[in-house]
Amino acid sequence: MVGAGAAGLYTAVCAAREGARVTLVSATPLAESSSWWAQGGLAAAVSADDSPELHLRDTIVAGRDAVRESAARVLCEEAPAAVTALDRLGVRFDADRNGHLALGLEGGHSRRRIVHAGGAATGRRLVRQLSAVVAEDPGIDVLEGRRVVQVLAGDGRCVGVRLDDGRVIASGAVVLATGGAAALWSRTTNPSVAVGAGLLLAAAAGATLADLEFVQFHPTAVVGNGADGFLVTEAIRGEGARLLDPAGERFVDELAPRDEVARAVARQMLLTGAPAVDLDMRDVDPALFPNVVTALRHAGIDPERELIPVAPAAHYMMGGIATDVHARASLAGLHAVGECSCTGLHGANRLASNSLTECFVFGARAARSAAAQPEPDPAAVADLAPARDVAGEPQPVSPASREALWRDAGLERDAAGLRELADDPHPLVRLIAVCALARTESRGAHQRRDFPERDPRFDGEHVTIGAELEPVLQHWS
Repeated sequence: MVGAGAAGLYTAVCAAREGARVTLVSATPLAESSSWWAQGGLAAAVSADDSPELHLRDTIVAGRDAVRESAARVLCEEAPAAVTALDRLGVRFDADRNGHLALGLEGGHSRRRIVHAGGAATGRRLVRQLSAVVAEDPGIDVLEGRRVVQVLAGDGRCVGVRLDDGRVIASGAVVLATGGAAALWSRTTNPSVAVGAGLLLAAAAGATLADLEFVQFHPTAVVGNGADGFLVTEAIRGEGARLLDPAGERFVDELAPRDEVARAVARQMLLTGAPAVDLDMRDVDPALFPNVVTALRHAGIDPERELIPVAPAAHYMMGGIATDVHARASLAGLHAVGECSCTGLHGANRLASNSLTECFVFGARAARSAAAQPEPDPAAVADLAPARDVAGEPQPVSPASREALWRDAGLERDAAGLRELADDPHPLVRLIAVCALARTESRGAHQRRDFPERDPRFDGEHVTIGAELEPVLQHWS
């Protein structure tokens, strides 16, 4: 198990309960992963006026005809059980005065179905509790402060990993839960470590990646004020916060899908020349979002009295390591869960709060599949030569590469900029550019100035890229 965010922790717990012996490798101490910062909740159809079918419909609409329906159906049907399983593990979700789950509303959802823990502190609560469960489980060995530098493959399957200290861990299955890549962009809501390291590990071992052209830009990240890039959760807009232009007028439906809201904010900034628009949450009960209010006040903004300057920022990578609905990658024995994976369920625009749900629904599935894999011969694994390099040697992301991504693969892109990006020194930046060049249309989070319309020939198609480094369109069932 590689990674100790929400997906990695939960998958480790589930695998141990399947009877597997689990080694969890984490570059950071437990409870210090990127998931700690997640303000959103879990989307799950748990109310009387909701259903998995309604949740599925909203997911497909938000995904702009690029959603893999089988994966989305799995998520929507199994989400309520995931909430119950987390509750049994000790996660305490917010409830109303009658003891029922307090459900939030976010953009693109037709019902209140967002389950939170501690308001906008859901990620913190989840990671803290799951870390405690992992630490106490005798079936899980935790290696903190270690990095995986190679996924080992032999005879056409994954057989283990090599660590940064030279150690080799043989395993019948490897599950990558290494997070996303949105910190590759210069303006981002993500911590600096979210640069797609797991994607390059998988690619170097021969696994297929998919949908790298789809990165979601969150519309309400703080501009300046000592909190640049701090994400103001969409749930605040679900409770009545408004987006205002310089004249104090609303200019967008705040609860439209994120791609629409982000583009509307960007257009408003272009029209006015302003570096931000204003988010007005003065009528929102601050007790609902105590950590957001506290963070803003530390940055010198009093959200009960002042408007908050916000603008889009790279937030979530819909693409990643291509997997099936059991989290299995194209390389046998390799699995991926969470943001580093790509089941296709998010399509071209992730429906808000489906990502945390994904961690748990597909984490449980990955655990069952991984636990059933045959053990390799440890001696044969130790003798494996370094895997063939596919995507290039991992390297730090330079400020120049990050600026180039923001400029040439931001909210809008075109062929000229993407071709320049395809020659960038960073291997994952190059792969993103190649995939974006292959999608000659505009859809969801992928907007081409030179191809401004959606092309129906791309409906349901996923841009994949494998060892040959040539993009291939695939239709996933």
